[in-house]
Amino acid sequence: MTTTKIAFIGAGSVVFTQGLLADLFAFPELKDAHIALHDIDPERLATAEGAARRIAEERGAAPRVTAHAERRAALAGADFVINIIQVGMRESTRTDFEVPARYGLRQTIADTIGVGGIFRALRTFPVLKALGADIAEVCPDAWLLNYTNPMAMNVQYLTQATGLTRVVGLCHSVYWTMRDLSELLRVPYEEIDYRAAGVNHQAWVLRFEHDGTDLYPRLDALIADDPQLRRRVRVDMYRRLGYYPTETSEHSSEYVPWYLHHDSEIERLRLPVGAYLDIVDENVASYERTRDALAAGERLPVEGTMEYAPQVIHSMTTGTPRTIYGNVPNHGLIENLPATGTVEVPCLVDSLGVQPTRVGALPSQCAALNRNYLSMNDLVVRAALDDDPRSIRQAAMADPATAATLPVERIWDLCDDMVRAHADLLQPGLRATLGH
Repeated sequence: MTTTKIAFIGAGSVVFTQGLLADLFAFPELKDAHIALHDIDPERLATAEGAARRIAEERGAAPRVTAHAERRAALAGADFVINIIQVGMRESTRTDFEVPARYGLRQTIADTIGVGGIFRALRTFPVLKALGADIAEVCPDAWLLNYTNPMAMNVQYLTQATGLTRVVGLCHSVYWTMRDLSELLRVPYEEIDYRAAGVNHQAWVLRFEHDGTDLYPRLDALIADDPQLRRRVRVDMYRRLGYYPTETSEHSSEYVPWYLHHDSEIERLRLPVGAYLDIVDENVASYERTRDALAAGERLPVEGTMEYAPQVIHSMTTGTPRTIYGNVPNHGLIENLPATGTVEVPCLVDSLGVQPTRVGALPSQCAALNRNYLSMNDLVVRAALDDDPRSIRQAAMADPATAATLPVERIWDLCDDMVRAHADLLQPGLRATLGH
């Protein structure tokens, strides 16, 4: 039997790489896999290699681990490519918050939508295009499993700009939402049945049942009795829209115009403006702890993460059927959302690959919000495909939270400042400043 080769692109995201490897090595069939690590940062790459070897030893696995400064060497002959890059790292993320903040624009996570999400996408697209070209040449049959945000924009760009068809975006938001709801209602997760669909970070729990009984009435009663639960954005959205959103309140607040622009709502719903900067700092600290532990010969306490990529790889290599939630081109899967957009739907995974489920139509109120999201995404992708800097500004104009905060001239000024700040990472045709 041929050894499965799994390439990690952006392996220097060491903490995430560690969790994925712990999950992979939990499967006996993958304990001898070839793990090919790539990163452009030599220190982080060396740390990732050391962590991979240590985790394999602790898990009783005997993989072949290789580290590559050159991406094509890592990709050559790969069966699976896990993309976890972050272009610009902490410095660019700070820019994504600090420049909009000077305009009075509040963001919480800023990695998927809004001005931060737009420019994270635009600096990621050139790397994705090069990655797609390499995959087409050196491992054309590989499945590309994308974790890099902004998820929906990146998957749309990959499929439209590179011609790759074996692409699926993976995010844990649906899984952990259902885990949290099960815990809230004190029903074992293993005993619930559910279906969700929509777009990444704004999908909707369409069915939520236990032994054939709808659990939504129990959730309603719990919310009615608990004023602290009502101080969460996602609960507030659920009460008004009728379907529970599958992402945290911090994320959810950025996808709509109703919350971040208003001081009273920030206080009522306890919204942590700029929260992602603390997460970024903690990620750096976690990386440094791992690096130092390896240097000292200390044990790495790594727990499994229940991420989808290891499950996908196991299902495809063994034929074990599983249902995951994947981000894929719509193509009629959700009939009242744009065909060109990326949607998040249940997917069967087995030896035949990732097979998305056709959901039909979403509830109208849910589809209305998802369409706003996908329209903004389309303008960002269009900016890159057409080399059109005006589309960047039009995407920011279409973004709900930005439009609720700034007049249109200030949106254009902000985009000019963001272009100047990120210019070296943007494709050349998008580096122009346009004024009003």
